[in-house]
This record gives sequence, C-alpha cells and structure tokens, in this order.
Amino acid sequence: MFIYADHAATTKILPCALEVYNKTCEEFYGNPSSLHTAGQRAKEILEKSREEIASILNAAPREIYFTSGGSEADNQAILSAAYAGAKKGKKKILSTAIEHHAVLHTLDKLKREGFEIVLLPVGHEGIVKAEDVKNAIDDETALVSVMLANNEIGTLQPVEEIGEICREKGVLFHTDAVQAVGHIPVDVQKIKCDYLALSAHKFGGPKGVGVIYARKGAPLSPLIEGGAQEKGKRAGTEDLPAIAAMSAALKASIADMGATSALLKRLQAKLIDGLERIPHSSLNGDRTRRLFGNVSFCFEGCEGEALLLYLDDEGICASSGSACTSGSLDPSHVLLAIGRVHDVAHGSLRLTLGPENTEADVDYLLEKIPEVVEKVRSFSPVWRDLKEGRRQYIL
Repeated sequence: MFIYADHAATTKILPCALEVYNKTCEEFYGNPSSLHTAGQRAKEILEKSREEIASILNAAPREIYFTSGGSEADNQAILSAAYAGAKKGKKKILSTAIEHHAVLHTLDKLKREGFEIVLLPVGHEGIVKAEDVKNAIDDETALVSVMLANNEIGTLQPVEEIGEICREKGVLFHTDAVQAVGHIPVDVQKIKCDYLALSAHKFGGPKGVGVIYARKGAPLSPLIEGGAQEKGKRAGTEDLPAIAAMSAALKASIADMGATSALLKRLQAKLIDGLERIPHSSLNGDRTRRLFGNVSFCFEGCEGEALLLYLDDEGICASSGSACTSGSLDPSHVLLAIGRVHDVAHGSLRLTLGPENTEADVDYLLEKIPEVVEKVRSFSPVWRDLKEGRRQYIL
C-alpha cells in the first residue's frame, strides 16, 4: 500500500493544471515581452492569469508579481520593506519564532546589516498574540512579518487582527501565506497586508513558480536586475506555462475548497484521536486553530528520522518537520519555540493529508504508526531509561 501524507511539503500537480501547462508550452511559446503576434498572444495568457489570481486574492492585477516561488516572494517583500524603512531611520522588524526559514534567514541577513530583529513568542499552542505584536510596535518599527499558517504544525495566526494593528500604526505588514493559499479563504483586503507570498506547488500547481502581492504604494525593490518584466520589479522572461498552470490549479482548489475541507476535517480528527492513544505522545500546536489535514505529533523516546524510514518501508510518505530542513538532524525550531525539549522534539512526525486521501488511508496509518513507534522505541536507549526509571517521562 502507498499513502502520500506529506502534502505540506508539496502536492501532485492537478490534471487541469498539467493540461494547461502542456497546452501553453505547445501553443503560446512566444515571449510575452515581444511585439509580434506570438508574443502578444503569450502576453494575453500572462495577464489573464494575473487577473484570475488577483481576483481570488481580492487584489488588483497591478499588485500581483510573478516569482520563482514563496521563498523569493518572502525575500523580496522583507528586504524591500526593511530598506525602505531604513531610509526613514526605522530599522526594527517584528516577526515570530516559528516563521519559515525563508523569512528567518532573511531576517538574519538584515540583523548582520544592523537591523533590530524581534522574534515574538507563540506559546505552547503555537499562535502569536496580536496584543504582543501591538505592544512591541514602536516608532522604530519598519515591518511586521507573521505567517498566515505554520508549515510544520498548521496553526493559524491572527493575521486579520495583526493587519488591523499595523494599518492603524502605519507599519508595513507582510504575511507568508504559502501554506494557506488554496486551502483556506485568503483575502488581502480583510488581512490588510501590504505584502503576501504564495507558491503554486502547495495547491496542485507546478514547482518553481509563485506570487508576491504588493499593495499599491508599498515599496517593492527588485531582487533580480535585468529586463523590465513584471513592471520592472522582477527581471527575467516569465515562465508562462507554469504561471498559467498555477492560475488553473488555484481556481480548481478554490472551487473544491468546501468539499475538500469537510473531508480533511473528518480525516484529521480521526487521525488525531487515534494517535493520541499511543502512550507518551502529544499533538503539536492548537487542536482547532490549525489547517485541516495537518497532524503533527511528538512521540517520546523516538527519533524522527527512524520513524520516517520505517514508515517509508510500509509505503507511507511523511515528514518530521519542514521539508526544507528535512536533511538536518537538529530539532525543529518550531517545536522548540512551542516549548518542546530537545529529546521530545527529535521524535516528531508530521502527517499532512490531501483531497485524494481516504478513510482507508487513515485506518492504515493508525495501524502502522503505533507499530513503528513501538519498533523505534525498542532500540532507543532513551526509551529504555524512561521505562527503567532512570529518566522522568515528559509526555
């Protein structure tokens, strides 16, 4: 049996998106910047895709810029806002300790350049308090960056409250919505964000393409110099087949969102209830304020890497955290931020379900995961010490 339970890492391209991709490659291969007929036909597809994505986000087409993905969009938004703020003498940036590394590493870069970076706590539930953001904003603050949904534990952040606070304070607000767009309703007007990042491969589109939304009037500096594509904000010939496919995938995801959410909510609840029966296990993050389909657990006395390898032998694709750091042996920064100690954080397992998953898949997961946990614990010196009383259980 084969079960793909790693949709937060990436998704399979939707048939409608693949069809659009192939058709665009074959029929609209002109350069959208060219003045001849082939180029102008390609430009029509480009602008139609821009309009469709803008409509879904409740943005204006001129506020949508195509990128290579979420990481580029996050980088461009944060650096643009930071450097614009520095020109006004504002060099403080607020964010959270559970952001994606595309955000955190960009903030590290700015810190080395003399910016003050403040990472707000999120508590055991994995949710930042809007009041903490409000209290941390001062006259030196150039930007607030808070993700919409966490990629590891699925918790949803109060971005509408934060956006309202930032708008009142006159501070730019960026949200990494990569894990959320296509899965929950996202309206930039309700969020009151100045910047938003999304990535196509998280909702059934192709890899290597994404969007930065930049509100009209928000500073936006190019990361890549060259031609005048994307209104001079992102040089390089646009990947038209990927952009058109992204638009098709997003439209399809939005159309199916109601049915998909109902399915994932049911499967998620069943999976959480089943995994909680494993002794000395604990769900990571808030149980209800999280993306449907996201199930993140810690199992005391286990190593996450061993869990993944044994599950893979059983035909189960899962993750121990963010796919972008899956090669690292360090415990997840997200789990440490919500108060998990190192020994427990090492035993993490992230299961993220998608619309093709079924009740039978969850039954199989609940059959195999307890077996694998028991197997991994059987050769763990930490588990032996716990059972023999030389260590105290934490979970």
